[in-house]
Amino acid sequence: MFFKNLETDRLYLKNIDTEDREFIFSQFSDDTVNKYLYDAEPLTDISGADEIIEFYMVPEPRIQNRWIIIRKSDDKKMGTCGFHCWDKKIGKVEVGCDLKEEFWNNGYMQEAMKEIIKFAKTEMDVTEVCACISVENQKSIRIVEKLGFALSGSSIEVFRGEEYLHNIYYLQL
Repeated sequence: MFFKNLETDRLYLKNIDTEDREFIFSQFSDDTVNKYLYDAEPLTDISGADEIIEFYMVPEPRIQNRWIIIRKSDDKKMGTCGFHCWDKKIGKVEVGCDLKEEFWNNGYMQEAMKEIIKFAKTEMDVTEVCACISVENQKSIRIVEKLGFALSGSSIEVFRGEEYLHNIYYLQL
């Protein structure tokens, strides 16, 4: 398996699979988690969790992967992080992440992101990581800035007929 499970000092990053069904439903039906996700409606039915899992479990080779972020001290599932739109020819990938509110402000997401960025560089031959973040999502903006991402522009994302300004950040590896 190319996309392998990863580990940091405090976290396990486990590839998403069918055993994560209840967690994925809980995560993506949570209004706080979904506040700045302008690409899909919050889940209202468990079948939505199945669709997310199926998307990320497409047989390899694939251009996306999602890890479940698990705290080692108690095996608590806290969030997810991963890649979308991996362009192998030019060595570029987009990163995304989400974390339950009860785990905010502990450095967990920064720790997880460092590990998957390292994986992108060493295993995926990625030279550029992109993050598209709502301008209102200050916590995510602070995380990518701490990781060395630079603001390179902005874009308008349209969701439910409304426009949302997003900043585009890049990290050169």
